[in-house]
Amino acid sequence: MKLEDFQFLSTLIKQRSGLVLTEDKAYLLESRLMPVARKRGLKGLEELVGVLRGHKDEPLLQEVTEAMTTNESFFFRDIKPFDLFRDQVLPQLLKNRADRKSFRVWCAAASSGQEPYSLAITLMEQSQQLAGWRTEIMGTDISRDILEKAKSGLYSQFEVQRGLPIQLLLKYFEKKDDMWQANSALRTMVKYKELNLLGDLQSMGKFDVVFCRNVLIYFDQETKGKVLEQISRLMPQDGVLFLGGAETVLGISDKFKPIPGFRGVYCLATSSMTFG
Repeated sequence: MKLEDFQFLSTLIKQRSGLVLTEDKAYLLESRLMPVARKRGLKGLEELVGVLRGHKDEPLLQEVTEAMTTNESFFFRDIKPFDLFRDQVLPQLLKNRADRKSFRVWCAAASSGQEPYSLAITLMEQSQQLAGWRTEIMGTDISRDILEKAKSGLYSQFEVQRGLPIQLLLKYFEKKDDMWQANSALRTMVKYKELNLLGDLQSMGKFDVVFCRNVLIYFDQETKGKVLEQISRLMPQDGVLFLGGAETVLGISDKFKPIPGFRGVYCLATSSMTFG
């Protein structure tokens, strides 16, 4: 790939999604964008870049962005955050929201839905405690195609085997030919919405818990700070933020601070939130 083509594509993708691509990631551009080029009847990335330079083709720009930002996901990824949500965060929510009996959870960059459905299963497993409560799980992603997959709740045998215990698979999923589909009760628990984290997030409303895991690692420092600042505005004083194991707010944002003793879990910098 020509250097100028790489620079054009990497700049375009950063502007549209925040994803930062260094030159050692040129192989990602080739592996993910060649199918887009072929679909358009183009010979290769050079022709694809030529079309993108030539005129504003929004559907093609969307295809390119989605191809580069669709990331792999699986059920109960790095199981610890889901255990912490169940054992530490949920009891706090039940106590602190007892007057209104409702709370909202946001999965940013929900990809194909495994994370929000994992949270929905976690809540359904606590259905006795949550009787009479109104809960909402919102899953967002920049990719329309991947959100359609998430909404369908349809997964291959390979996908459900990645992290989903067999007893939960049989309890919450139904066999559909050679696929498995989340049952209607599980699908109803999660709402999906197309959203770019670089845009204005205020229309999302408030969230008591935010899962923004394995997303910030793709952004540069400035973009990470801006996203975290926007997220902080959506959270109440006792809200909880989950980041990925390789992510941190330290040195990036003064809006959040770690909750002592719980790796990857954060609260607002002005909060006195602690867990037992």
